[in-house]
Amino acid sequence: MASRPFRWYLRAQLGILLLPAGLCLFGEALTRRILQTLGKDGGPWFWYGTLSLVCINAGVGLMIESGLLRGYPRSKAVQEAAADMERSS
Repeated sequence: MASRPFRWYLRAQLGILLLPAGLCLFGEALTRRILQTLGKDGGPWFWYGTLSLVCINAGVGLMIESGLLRGYPRSKAVQEAAADMERSS
């Protein structure tokens, strides 16, 4: 039973770390592309951009999959009771 909360926590935290890392890589790719457009050596902006999109999508996907927006997944009995309360109000 201890494995499930740990696995949820690991996925949620990995998603939280991947999203801003992807945004930082996107900013780096954008900066390199602008430098290249201005005629300077910008470097491999395409691969930075590709990696940034992978990180952003993986981060958002892991956060959604872990249910981070709802908090730790509760037991079925608690979920059913919460659903009943929402229906009655």
